Amino acid sequence: MKITFLGHAALLIETSGHRLVVDPFITGNELAAGKVSLDDLRPDTILLTHAHQDHTLDVEALAGNHGAQIISNYEIVSHYQNKGLQGHPMNHGGEREFSFGWLKYVNAVHTSSFADGTYGGQPGGFLLKSGGKTLYIAGDTALTMDMKLIPLYGRPDLAILPIGDNFTMGVADAVRAAEFVECDRVMGVHYNTFGYITIDTDQARKAFSAAGKTLLLPGIGEALEV
Repeated sequence: MKITFLGHAALLIETSGHRLVVDPFITGNELAAGKVSLDDLRPDTILLTHAHQDHTLDVEALAGNHGAQIISNYEIVSHYQNKGLQGHPMNHGGEREFSFGWLKYVNAVHTSSFADGTYGGQPGGFLLKSGGKTLYIAGDTALTMDMKLIPLYGRPDLAILPIGDNFTMGVADAVRAAEFVECDRVMGVHYNTFGYITIDTDQARKAFSAAGKTLLLPGIGEALEV
């Protein structure tokens, strides 16, 4: 798998013959201006962890232009199906084989509503297996004991965890989360986009290193391989 950081918590995941976009918040992110173009993403699948605008802003543009299938909880998928877009609903604990790989919808502790206040169901995360690799996408979440269940389905080769604090877990709890999911390689997201979630990235790397783990903080538009 090739994973490109699109800013904030947005990702492009490329598997064999497939392009998945996670939580697209691009046109509203000033930090992504000139670095990421919606036209270049061309997703066939969009994964949404929850309904907040900083995770769903560009869903309709991407899905409408490329006919991408939206995968999320029942409420979010129904919301977009009512707008004429394609979707596959899942819910916590559910798993399914898709053309791009195996996907499980897992717990997250957060809130979830659309910008107009419409209910967005319960937030979640994803465990993705494709090409012999396992990826854990935590979504916006607090540290939760449910994370200890993740290795039962396969130890992640990479865990994508929020580290910005205030609205999600911060660095210290993200280190604990990495321990819970038994993953030594972590990609940090949901930090430094705006004031509430500004962190010291050098201190964050040191905290992970002290725990024997590697924190990856790619720049916007930068890719890494799993």
